[in-house]
Amino acid sequence: MDLRDFIIAAGYLGLWLVIFAESGVLVGIFFPGDSLLFTAGLLAAQGYFDIGWLVILCFSAAVLGDSVGYTFGKRVGRNFFTRPDSFFFKQERLEQAKAFYQTHGGKTIILARFIPGVRTLAPILAGIGGMHYRTFIVYNLVGGFFWAIGVTILGYYLGTILPQADKYLLLIILAIIVFSVLPVLWQLLGDSKSRQVFKRWFKQKILNRKVE
Repeated sequence: MDLRDFIIAAGYLGLWLVIFAESGVLVGIFFPGDSLLFTAGLLAAQGYFDIGWLVILCFSAAVLGDSVGYTFGKRVGRNFFTRPDSFFFKQERLEQAKAFYQTHGGKTIILARFIPGVRTLAPILAGIGGMHYRTFIVYNLVGGFFWAIGVTILGYYLGTILPQADKYLLLIILAIIVFSVLPVLWQLLGDSKSRQVFKRWFKQKILNRKVE
C-alpha cells in the first residue's frame, strides 16, 4: 500500500493519530509527516477530504502532540538528571539540551517542525530543558500553524492548479525537505555560538575518527 492509498484508507481519524504521534510521541519518530500532510492536501483537492476539516484536524493533532511531548519531557524526562552516566545516557547531553533551549528555545520549536525525526524530539527536550510552558505553547501554535496548515494547504493548492501533481509527489516532497532544512542550517551556521558547537562536534565525531 503506497502513501496515497494509506491516507485514503486511514481517513480523518488515522491522519489525526499519525500527526499526533509524530509531533510528540516517540513511536512517531519514523512517520513521514511532511509527505503525509502534503499528500492529504493533494487528495483534498481531488475530493477525498474536506480541506477545512483537514487543516483543523492536522493543526489540532500537531499542537496537542507537541504538548504531550513537552509534558512527558518535563514530568518524566527530568528524572534522567538523577541517573548515572551510561553508554546510552550522558548527563552532559541533558545539560547541553537545557542550555540550548534557554538560548534558542522558541526558534527551535518552530524550525524543528520541518525536520523529520527532530520534530518528535524537540517538544520532549523542551520539557526536559525546563522551557516555560507559556513560552512553549506560543511557539508550538506558530510552528503547528506553518507546518500542519501550511504544508497541507500547499498540497491542496498544487493539486488544484496541477491535477497531475501526484505523479511528481516524490520530487515535490524532496524539494519540501530541502527547503525546510536550508533555513535551519542558515540559522545555525549564522549564529556564532551554534558555529562553535558545530565545530566541536565535527572535530570530535569526524576528525578524531579519521585519526583513529
